[in-house]
Amino acid sequence: MSNSEPIKLEYWYSRDLEQRKNWYSNVAENYNKARPLYPQELINRVVELAQLSSDSTILEIGCGSGQATRGFAPVGLSMVCLEPSFEASQLAKKNCLSYPGVTINNTSLEEWELQTGKFDAVLAANAWHWLPPEVSYPKSAQALKTGGNLIVLWNMSPNPSYEIYQELDKVYQLHAPHLSRYETPQDQENILQNLGYKITDSQYFCDLQSEHFLQEVTYTIDDYLLLLQTFSPYLELPSSKRELLFSELKKTLEKHSNESLTVSYLSAFDLAKVNKRMRDDG
Repeated sequence: MSNSEPIKLEYWYSRDLEQRKNWYSNVAENYNKARPLYPQELINRVVELAQLSSDSTILEIGCGSGQATRGFAPVGLSMVCLEPSFEASQLAKKNCLSYPGVTINNTSLEEWELQTGKFDAVLAANAWHWLPPEVSYPKSAQALKTGGNLIVLWNMSPNPSYEIYQELDKVYQLHAPHLSRYETPQDQENILQNLGYKITDSQYFCDLQSEHFLQEVTYTIDDYLLLLQTFSPYLELPSSKRELLFSELKKTLEKHSNESLTVSYLSAFDLAKVNKRMRDDG
């Protein structure tokens, strides 16, 4: 790895609610096009372990444009999905038109009116780190039925081959060194393990089960750069700096790769049972 700092997932819940609600609005179309869906084998495994069926009801927090929703909806279950970005919520509605059991609500978890004890599962896919823990844990627990489960899905950061990364790293070092990071599968396993610990440390959930799956996706150069533009550290860059960075990244990729490149990453889930005592006390 090019940096000596320990790798960790950044938490974004310290930002004010209005900023978090609109964070992805300007890149919603890019997010919809470039962000990978969750592998069906992962979703099938979650459905099996959580004992979900067509009679089940899921509350999904931060559904985006439906990257995970589209994997669960074919089971035939009911889904109440919350998405604070108006632009993303409209894309989710369009993507889920063929699933009558899916309802998309343009709201945040903080603003959503709690429906106590209604849901068999609460789902968050690459959204849990956007939620203040003083809200996410108790409100999710209170929304669950006795015996219900919290399901947290992750698609980790995509990595090109290390040879390609070494070329890209030269660009990062010149224009945005803090964005230079290469995660091995073991690095990503360590990140995921720490995320799982946080769920049980909250005491609102117990009996944690976690699994991960190694994924590969092939992108055109333009679509890979589109993907990078949907990640928060890139969104934080001043526009002029971001444009220069992506221009140089594109030149480097065109020089050192074919018209496409394959990236790898871990997809994972954490599944934990609601702690009835904490839920009732919360």
